[in-house]
Amino acid sequence: MGLVPKYFVKTCSGFKEGRSKKIPFFAVELRWEKNGFLNMEAVQSEQMQERTFPTTLHCEGCVSKIEPLLKNEERVKEWSVDLKPEIKTLTLRGAGITQDFVESVISKAGYHTLSSEKASGFWTDLKAWNRAGFNTLNCLIGCSIGDFGMVFFLQAFYPATPLMVQMILAIIAGLITSISLETTILRWRERFSWAFALKTAFGMSFLSMVAMEIAMTSTDFMITGGKAAFADPMYWLALVPALVVGFLTPLPYNYYKLKKFNQACH
Repeated sequence: MGLVPKYFVKTCSGFKEGRSKKIPFFAVELRWEKNGFLNMEAVQSEQMQERTFPTTLHCEGCVSKIEPLLKNEERVKEWSVDLKPEIKTLTLRGAGITQDFVESVISKAGYHTLSSEKASGFWTDLKAWNRAGFNTLNCLIGCSIGDFGMVFFLQAFYPATPLMVQMILAIIAGLITSISLETTILRWRERFSWAFALKTAFGMSFLSMVAMEIAMTSTDFMITGGKAAFADPMYWLALVPALVVGFLTPLPYNYYKLKKFNQACH
């Protein structure tokens, strides 16, 4: 378009008048130049509008992650997130607010509009698998600390403890350390209060953690027989399949909850 005198720039429903040419309607950004003219950088877009999108956002922590992304977008003039309904919605007001645009912005933080999520096969979303895998790994770390710690302690100092008692105590210890770790992560990462972080950690997939504990402990005991053999390399190598089984057992369930209900185990 080039430079046009500032008094020729008018906004109307159909055209803008610039010199002697009629220019199709654009959403324009106007910048003053030193010579008293206006430099019009035109980007064709829709008129100002407000649209609401169902998303995979689920908490204040999610909102804080997309906030800087939305603030950096010139198209977005106002935005808000409704966390009250089961499916959280993102409302934006601005020019050129399309589903593709919103998806391109919030996907940078790992979130999506639900419609785009459903466009692919339910079990073929690689981003959801990655997120579910990361969440499950956090759970595995927390569970394994208490689980194997209790097993090593009992087998080293109380070897006569019945196998079933060892399993039960190991599972309980694993659940405690997993919830404690998640509470600390929520407190540090999401800035929750300790009380709310603990409540949230309990409200996450407790079933997933129990399944992980049972699978991991059972695999370890099946290989080692519940007997301490600290000098035997095979005793320590048994940790590898136990951890793998503990990770894989709850993974499909965590993915399912993440996709269908946008709930994560961590």
